[in-house]
Amino acid sequence: MTGDKTGTTHDLRIGGRPLAPLLRARAPRLSQRVLERLLSELPTYTELPREAVAGDVADIVQHSVRLFADVLERRRPAADAALDRQRESAAQRAEEGVPLDAIITAYHLGVAMIAEELTAGARPGDVADILELQRHLLCTQRQLTSAVSAAYLETRQLIDSQEDGGRHALMAALLAGEPVGDHSGRRGALRPADWYVTLVLFLAPHPDETDHGRAPGAAIAARRKIRRVRVVLDRYAGQPVMTDLDATGGTALVPVPAPPPWDELRGLVAACAKAAGAPITAAAATADPADPATVPSAVSQNTDIVELVLRTGRPPGLYRLANVLLEYQLSRPGEARDRLALLLAPLDHKPVLLTTLETYLRENLDRTAAATSLHVHPNTVAYRIRRITELTGLSPHRPTDLHHLNAALLARRCGP
Repeated sequence: MTGDKTGTTHDLRIGGRPLAPLLRARAPRLSQRVLERLLSELPTYTELPREAVAGDVADIVQHSVRLFADVLERRRPAADAALDRQRESAAQRAEEGVPLDAIITAYHLGVAMIAEELTAGARPGDVADILELQRHLLCTQRQLTSAVSAAYLETRQLIDSQEDGGRHALMAALLAGEPVGDHSGRRGALRPADWYVTLVLFLAPHPDETDHGRAPGAAIAARRKIRRVRVVLDRYAGQPVMTDLDATGGTALVPVPAPPPWDELRGLVAACAKAAGAPITAAAATADPADPATVPSAVSQNTDIVELVLRTGRPPGLYRLANVLLEYQLSRPGEARDRLALLLAPLDHKPVLLTTLETYLRENLDRTAAATSLHVHPNTVAYRIRRITELTGLSPHRPTDLHHLNAALLARRCGP
């Protein structure tokens, strides 16, 4: 092997064992021990979501152990590009709000455990190799500290940068319905796109967001979910998308061509849900920033549509007004909606009959399918439908009554 600046040519050995192959062989087990120590000694890591600990953190620990093995094998400092994974990990932790001191401490603990692992069983004649090992460990630790700190601080600076502030200012103006012509002309300010699709999103909880946000790691899991949604939106738009999101959802203004590519946008919402690891229900409408009223109007309508979709039990995905026209109209307060809902008042205290009616209509009046869904005999369904007709005077087998029954159920779901 080519030696280092000391002129030595032998492999680094302690206790007769070559260090680089030994560290590679023990990397999985040692990485697990490092991870366990991080969880036992650093509170921040115990608060991380299970997904982060088992995924990102475990991966970067093992990757770093193998990096040290490479350094010991070559007996020279790590190449700058070899630290890219650690930089990426530090940037992710910065976006999630993990303190920098916790990250640096984690690397220091890992280096100390590598030193303990490799120097166990050292012999008196190993002094020179031990000293060289310490030089390589300290050098690599210094490289990691520098790279990780720089990536972390750069990410935090980007998050708090003037451009990010400009996006928030522009979004606030658009959501308030303020003219943006003069606003966009200010020095350093951003110009609005020619056309936006306004998205209102409801983000279901990620599995790591448990116990109503009080479980360890829930807040970090929520930030991870939001960050991943933003990454997908930014990638689609080819630029940072203006968003106002929290753990439950919010608003995004996505610049798009006119007319909007609705099929692509449905795929975009599906991609956001996959990245977030949680179902997403969204509503979309177009808005022209040249007309100040269109953005807040679209957001208001989208909010109503999302609430309507959630209340009526529709599956997650992207919805437009055209997808829920009847439900949307019936959700508007008025005498007609109230009178439709009253058609089923005789079933108010008979939840079994009401559930049977909903199931029977959903199964297109198929008694056998409804019975299967309800886990009862088909004759039981038939009996219950007769009771519903007796109580309400409406039969699903009469076309006019069928329309009224469907409308009455919608009115009840859409009402207050």
